[in-house]
Amino acid sequence: MLKKFFLFTCAGVLFLHSSLTTLAASKTELALEANRAMPIQSNEVANWPTGPVVGAESAILMELETGAILYEKNIHMQEYPASTTKILTTLIASEQCSMDEIVTFSHDAVFDTPRDSSHIAMDVGQELTMEQCLNAILIRSANEVSFAVAEHITDTTDWSVFAETMNERAAELGCLNSHFVNPNGLPDEEHYTTAYDLAMIGRAFFSNEMLCKITLTRRMEFPVTDKLPQGKLEVNLMQIIPGGKYAYEYLVGCKTGYTDSARSCLVSCAEKDGMKLICVVMKDEAPYQYEDTIALFNYGFNNFDKVNVSQAETKYNIDNTGLFYSGNDIFGSSQPILSLNKNDYVILPKTTSFDALDSVISYDTQSENQAAVITYTYHDVYIGSVSLNFADNQEDAASLFNPPEEELPEAKEASFIFINIIKILKVLAAAGVIGILFLLVKLLLKNFSFSGRGRRIWKKENRRRRKKAKRANRFRDYDF
Repeated sequence: MLKKFFLFTCAGVLFLHSSLTTLAASKTELALEANRAMPIQSNEVANWPTGPVVGAESAILMELETGAILYEKNIHMQEYPASTTKILTTLIASEQCSMDEIVTFSHDAVFDTPRDSSHIAMDVGQELTMEQCLNAILIRSANEVSFAVAEHITDTTDWSVFAETMNERAAELGCLNSHFVNPNGLPDEEHYTTAYDLAMIGRAFFSNEMLCKITLTRRMEFPVTDKLPQGKLEVNLMQIIPGGKYAYEYLVGCKTGYTDSARSCLVSCAEKDGMKLICVVMKDEAPYQYEDTIALFNYGFNNFDKVNVSQAETKYNIDNTGLFYSGNDIFGSSQPILSLNKNDYVILPKTTSFDALDSVISYDTQSENQAAVITYTYHDVYIGSVSLNFADNQEDAASLFNPPEEELPEAKEASFIFINIIKILKVLAAAGVIGILFLLVKLLLKNFSFSGRGRRIWKKENRRRRKKAKRANRFRDYDF
């Protein structure tokens, strides 16, 4: 009887497990189907390369250097970021700490970490260097290590204080719709961000060679010490890195995240032919976070080019800049003083040409060396900008104000005067100083003339001048 009951119970458990698995699979498929049916905003842009359909609820593909957005799907929708939060935590740690600093694990750092979450089983009082902490966070996504680093940076035993630092740094990086309350992304209704904001954080994170290198490391091994008696050995479980099932050959760095609410998230960067792309997929379903990311990278590399503006720009000249160029420089030099920044680029769809772009000049610049900034768009989509700088020397002057002769036949005939703004300002300043000195001298002379002694001298001098004039007039009367 007991045997039959045991078999019946086992069969029931297996049936329940199978039913739950089938239900979960059905729920996943429904979520993917709903997400794939969502509109892709970048595909609505006229003549823009058509991007792939992805299972993520929100996704973005951004060029790192320019910030140009190549693929856009619900990029400002607030989502739970899960462990992708840790790219901000480790970025701040790399900026504010040296790698040999010692991080000590407090009671809260250890025991506020759920046992069923990612961790490396650190204990109270144990120590790691900051470099080891970054490895543990990025390779094994260790939540208690994130807490300990947060406490170390704020010099407290309360990791929640670190949230203020996170939110301040996120705002500095250009985040628009984020709010962080913990350093590791453990579930909290007040802890959220967007695909766009994670990409903006990623621009700084993936510019850090050390952090990128850590994320691609397959194995983490810490030696035995007095404060770490058993050492640590952990393996990187991210499947897009070298050696993984979905390894991507152009990958620069990455960080995954998962919770029941956030689902599967992935922030990554890849580089090919000198162009670095950042991809963020949020609220996706495993393993599609990898497949969707690779599809987006391939879309970007296959459909866009990185174009140097100083080499491609030809349409800006005397007529539409308001500045003048000629061989007759009133200060004796015929060289231009402005040049296009040779290190600025636009990200151009391969289906169009540079001449098809729209551009706007702004003279509101942040740098003293910049005269203006030219911003480029394609069908109202921002694709990059170039700064117009004061040339340090004649060799730096780009062709913007010194084009080939055949491009400016009218300019040669009209013989415009090129105005050197810097020299003019210097001349005006010198004239101002001379004027001030003249006024001071005049004031001093005036004050001296009306002092007591000065008045007597003035009267005596006047009498002498009148006598001299009288004698002169007398001789003129007798001059035949």
